[in-house]
Amino acid sequence: MQIGFSKKISETLLDDIFQIILKNIIEHKKVKIAKFGTFTLRNKKQRIGRNPKTKETKIITERNVILFKPSKEFKAYINKDD
Repeated sequence: MQIGFSKKISETLLDDIFQIILKNIIEHKKVKIAKFGTFTLRNKKQRIGRNPKTKETKIITERNVILFKPSKEFKAYINKDD
């Protein structure tokens, strides 16, 4: 699909949008984009994990993860019949 912008302008625009989303996720722990979905920052606590192949146990460190929940409209669009 063509939107009429050069590749450079499109890349810059997308980079700016992603930077805004990331900045707001870090500051507010949540970003909602209407008719698309919600990004949420969640902290996962330290836990014990195991390598299924070697059965070796290791500690998985505490970390932040980003979750995405699609909106009803987005799900409907993806699942519509053409």
